[in-house]
Amino acid sequence: MADYETIRTGRIGARTLQIDEGLRAYMNKVYGLMSVGMLITGAAAWAVSGLAMSTVPTDYQIGAGRYLTDFGYALYASPIKWLVMLAPLIMVFAFGAVLNRISAAGAQLYFYAYAALMGLSLSSIFLVFTGMSIAQTFLVTAIAFAGLSLWGYTTKRDISGWGSFLIMGVIGLLVAMIVNWFLASEAVAFAISAIGVLIFAGLTAYDTQNIKNTYIAHASHGDSEWLGKAAIMGALNLYLDFINMFMFLLQFLGNRE
Repeated sequence: MADYETIRTGRIGARTLQIDEGLRAYMNKVYGLMSVGMLITGAAAWAVSGLAMSTVPTDYQIGAGRYLTDFGYALYASPIKWLVMLAPLIMVFAFGAVLNRISAAGAQLYFYAYAALMGLSLSSIFLVFTGMSIAQTFLVTAIAFAGLSLWGYTTKRDISGWGSFLIMGVIGLLVAMIVNWFLASEAVAFAISAIGVLIFAGLTAYDTQNIKNTYIAHASHGDSEWLGKAAIMGALNLYLDFINMFMFLLQFLGNRE
């Protein structure tokens, strides 16, 4: 009987060790995919803004010694701007449906394409804020994100109940932003930014724990293709948490041109 218990305990311990090793590799993959997506977004935003703005006088002046090129005018001032703004939103909503129909490699390519399109959409921040303030806000966001994600991964507290409240908060935030589009109230905009930072800070911790729990729940099934797609979806969720927290913080910390 003692031998049986010893063997049984040994098997459980080995299985737990295997899951722990797999979880570390899985989380490294999630963060790696997210990091590549962030690099693509940053590079695309910087490159597009460089093509859109010029110090050489054109017909489209946007500040002291700052002008839009023809490409910049088409991107930011023509009706094309609505396509640039809405295309990432359409792609992210379509991702769930696309994910079930393509391979993990295809899903990864889709994520990178989305990150590039997001970079195109976010390139306008270089017209509004100074490059130094953008870099400083990015650093603050990165530090906050790392701390929140680490807490979500290591905490023993079950925060799965946060999900429904946070999603409701995001919906309310979107409604408030649409309403303030017409009101143009600085006080409301300030409140939206503050609430937005808190909501996406909470989502960062929540999504991290959810990614961890998803792996633990499915690790024993051996479905590597499904786990590969789940890692990409997890990377997308954390990517969106980071981007949104960065954009809301930029409203506080960014110095305008």
